[in-house]
Amino acid sequence: MSNTFGNIFRLTSFGESHGPGIGGVIDGFPAGIDIDMEFIQHELDRRRPGQSKITTPRKEADQVELLSGVFEGKSTGCPIGFLVRNTNQHSSDYDNLRDLYRPSHADFTYTQKYGLRDHTGGGRSSARETLARCVGGALAKLALRQLHVEVYAYTSQVGPIALTDDYTHYDPELIETNAVRCPDAEKAAEMEALIAEVKAKGDTIGGIITGVIRHCPIGLGEPVYGKLHAALGSAMLGINAVKGFEYGLGFAGVSQCGSEQNDIFINDHGTRSTRTNRSGGIQGGISNGQDIYFRVAFKPVATILMDQETVTKEGVPTRLKARGRHDACVLPRAVPVVEAMAAMTILDYYLLNKTVHL
Repeated sequence: MSNTFGNIFRLTSFGESHGPGIGGVIDGFPAGIDIDMEFIQHELDRRRPGQSKITTPRKEADQVELLSGVFEGKSTGCPIGFLVRNTNQHSSDYDNLRDLYRPSHADFTYTQKYGLRDHTGGGRSSARETLARCVGGALAKLALRQLHVEVYAYTSQVGPIALTDDYTHYDPELIETNAVRCPDAEKAAEMEALIAEVKAKGDTIGGIITGVIRHCPIGLGEPVYGKLHAALGSAMLGINAVKGFEYGLGFAGVSQCGSEQNDIFINDHGTRSTRTNRSGGIQGGISNGQDIYFRVAFKPVATILMDQETVTKEGVPTRLKARGRHDACVLPRAVPVVEAMAAMTILDYYLLNKTVHL
């Protein structure tokens, strides 16, 4: 199950960064959903490498092929198989890493767990695997359209450069207007300049992505061990390079008293609602109909084009300098991955809710 995500809606992915391709099988997808191939490809294009001067220059078309589960433009309810072929691998760039452990990579842990590892591009541990998640997320978004659920994310911080307001102050239509995917043009320019500066040094930098889910149905999530925010946290923490997750006010709320943070219930034209949304749309682990908003922290990419100390598999101290094509900051390409994981989680919990609570 380590390669499968979800309960009812399930994505099983396969493939390695420098293998023939990355693919997956999606099971539990509802029948009768219109399958918009242009939209699915667009979601992959947002994640693909080589988009701008601040991303890796690896050139991949990332063209997705749906192999099953679709007939005459609609989902059949059967498993949807898909494949994205790798076409621009430079495996020789990794020859000098065959017998070394790269700092903060999965080289050591994979070797200890499995007795061997694929040193070319990180193999299965490569972030290239996330393109399978973008296919699953695109399909989930197509299904969520029928529920009028909206999922979007944006870069809210790169290094020390951060947006100062919450998500309600920014127009999501502006997210795709710049290479950083930040809805504030001035901050986006500063972020892009910082990434370019760090990249020129052969270094990397991290940051934060903010995610938003609007019009989520009330009642998603199970008490105690199936809480919706726990599922979202698990989905986000399973993304490469993610080091932290918070929803609602998160850690900022610890400095407040309960009287300051509580969301007061009101009667909004005959509908029960809350005056504020500090809870982030989830109470008791169950969605309450308000916007769900969260933040995901990404560490700097571990592969840097600078000399570093390390050891060989035999424990001999040595130095390495990585070669190849790498992102100086993963955030711009991680935005669609965050959206994908959120969309798959919400669809899965919607289907789970319909199954358990008839």
